[in-house]
Amino acid sequence: MTELAAVKAALKTQAVETPSWAYGNSGTRFKVFAQAGVPRTPWEKVDDAAQVHAVTGVAPAVALHIPWDRVDDYAALARHAADRGLKLGAINSNTFQDDDYRLGSICHPDAAVRRKAVDHLLECVDIMDATGSRDLKLWFADGTNYPGQDDVRGRQDRLAQGLAEVYERLGEGQRMLLEYKLFEPAFYATDVPDWGTAYAHCLKLGPKAQVVVDTGHHAPGTNIEFIVASLLREERLGGFDFNSRFYADDDLMVGAADPFQLFRIMYEVVRGGGLTSGVAFMLDQCHNVEAKIPAIIRSVMNVQEATAKALLVDRNALSAAQGSGDVLEANAVLMDAYDTDVRPLLREVREETGLDPEPLAAYRRSGWAEQIVADRTGGRQAGWGA
Repeated sequence: MTELAAVKAALKTQAVETPSWAYGNSGTRFKVFAQAGVPRTPWEKVDDAAQVHAVTGVAPAVALHIPWDRVDDYAALARHAADRGLKLGAINSNTFQDDDYRLGSICHPDAAVRRKAVDHLLECVDIMDATGSRDLKLWFADGTNYPGQDDVRGRQDRLAQGLAEVYERLGEGQRMLLEYKLFEPAFYATDVPDWGTAYAHCLKLGPKAQVVVDTGHHAPGTNIEFIVASLLREERLGGFDFNSRFYADDDLMVGAADPFQLFRIMYEVVRGGGLTSGVAFMLDQCHNVEAKIPAIIRSVMNVQEATAKALLVDRNALSAAQGSGDVLEANAVLMDAYDTDVRPLLREVREETGLDPEPLAAYRRSGWAEQIVADRTGGRQAGWGA
């Protein structure tokens, strides 16, 4: 197989999971902005996700968020997805919106609140069983705002105990993906603030526990690709939540704020075998002012472009330059790949798989945007908390 053929083959097997909540209404801390045609039910979210996959060919799964996507029959929802060429992806838990969680959930000082939180996580595993989902994705808003507010070490003990109970409930082929976040809403001490904390808990739990890297959850200047390389080296990188940030957890379209960073991350993924090791490439974004489905399509394309550039890095030339200590040449090899216009290559890949070479144009021609505005009248639109 030629080098170019190998690059094309890798791009054709890539999969990017889209989040159900990105199809619903979202906004800032001050206002949630409604858009015409937004889904009202999880079934309609799946329908929109199917449109993204239809034009990109690399978005075959949609993640669910519980309770936002709660239905009476999860097996039926999985069948609905399968009928549209999709599968249901990660099951995302929610332990941050109930009044009981004001002082935390799984780390709360009150045993009754901790029990409620763990029971919810166990319910999410039940949903995984019903949907055939592989991944349970956990993010905790737990933490404290003031020194002395709670016992920092005690909260870690409670976290470990709760995670262990849920871990034991996982079935064959199921994984627990633990996400971290530097701050927000806890400002003094967040209970899972960084990759080291998440990794330490996963290491203690066992091989079914892995770390999720949300690209918006870091301090300014953090070398995210170093984290990715380290977790891949330890075989503990479970997945990504892709998005962009300028200041904090902005949840903007992936590749919008710093496409060079996305390329550097994807190079470490390629270098570390992450494209073939079961790493989940998930989007976690909120489309507040832009049209949602086109924004998700564009995001998938951005991941594809960064991946294509990463695959084009001449690794033999890079290794030779690194080995000889030629700093400028090593950097030039990397930059040559980044500076390559891969859009013609991706158009070829899409045409070879029977797709329109321009996904956004194909979506616009489909008439779906106009159809959902006309059809989705009445009822309650999905969004944060719905």
